[in-house]
Amino acid sequence: MKFRCERDALLDALTTTGRAAGTRGGFQLVLSGVHMALSGDGLTLTATDRELTIKVHLTVAGDGDGEAVVTARLISDVVRSLDAGAVNVSVEDGEIHVDSARSTFSLQTMSAEDFPKTAALEGDPVVLEAGGLLTALRQVVKAASADESRPVLTGVLLSAEDEGLRLVTTDSYRLALCDLPGLELLGSDQSVLVPSRALQEVIRLLDEEDQISLRFSEHEVSFGFGTITVTTRLIEGEFPSYQGLIPTHQPNRLVIGRENLINAVRRVRLMAQDSTPIRLDMSSDGLELSATTQDVGEAREQMDAVYEGEDLTVAFNPEYLLDGAEAAPGDEIVLNTVDALKPAVIRTTDAEEFLYLLMPVRIN
Repeated sequence: MKFRCERDALLDALTTTGRAAGTRGGFQLVLSGVHMALSGDGLTLTATDRELTIKVHLTVAGDGDGEAVVTARLISDVVRSLDAGAVNVSVEDGEIHVDSARSTFSLQTMSAEDFPKTAALEGDPVVLEAGGLLTALRQVVKAASADESRPVLTGVLLSAEDEGLRLVTTDSYRLALCDLPGLELLGSDQSVLVPSRALQEVIRLLDEEDQISLRFSEHEVSFGFGTITVTTRLIEGEFPSYQGLIPTHQPNRLVIGRENLINAVRRVRLMAQDSTPIRLDMSSDGLELSATTQDVGEAREQMDAVYEGEDLTVAFNPEYLLDGAEAAPGDEIVLNTVDALKPAVIRTTDAEEFLYLLMPVRIN
């Protein structure tokens, strides 16, 4: 295998694929590598940990077909260290050689035969505009759990709902839901559970793309955009029944500017250390945010807001509250509450398709 390409293009491709390489203990050594396959002027880079696979296609000046597997982190570091310009890459006698200007590196390769086969999913893709899906993913992914002991909570539920697509996540302390009306991505009553880790990569990579294509199989889903394909295994298991968690009647209603709330929470949380919650005191006079950490300090901030209901003090995890406010679309946030212990719901004044349910923190 031998080819020539620009350093920046190769580095981008290596960095992207390398995010799927296995890094945790217990992985086969070959899974820490990136598989490089050259055919003509087409170079395909692939990395996988068997759960997540990222593949990038790159056009290069090829001068000999072949394949090789090399440690993903090491090859990325080597290419990153080079000056901008052309890079020559060749494989010979179990080594991959990287040459640029006066720099020469020789790295040991691994057996390409041991690298998992990663065939593309079959069937016609569903092609859709990327913008709406990207926005919805950003609104819900943060509420997915990172606790791998409960795999179903680490996923994003995609379900067919009222001739559209619904996305739901929960970590049992909060729940995010977003509807995409008119997006018939799945069959009637069909649902799949996609790992949030894979969707975080999709969010990271999708920013500059106009369209995305999706393919589903019984156990996998792939997302294709530009020269990149992200494939992941679906999570098996039953997502919690969440519909009954969403309150149908909440008599207290606070309306406040979204950016003002975000900025205030960021300031006040500086004094919310050691798992200290942020208190929200709501009354007809508006909203007061406060946080006090013993031996650290105290913060208070008065805010203009429109409040309807009985005077109420409720407390939240500051990071969870901030995530909900940042995810909400529009300029104004509506915080609906029942009391200091029952779930609160964040909505916006102009987007019925989004809600963020948040459990309060008990305070004295």
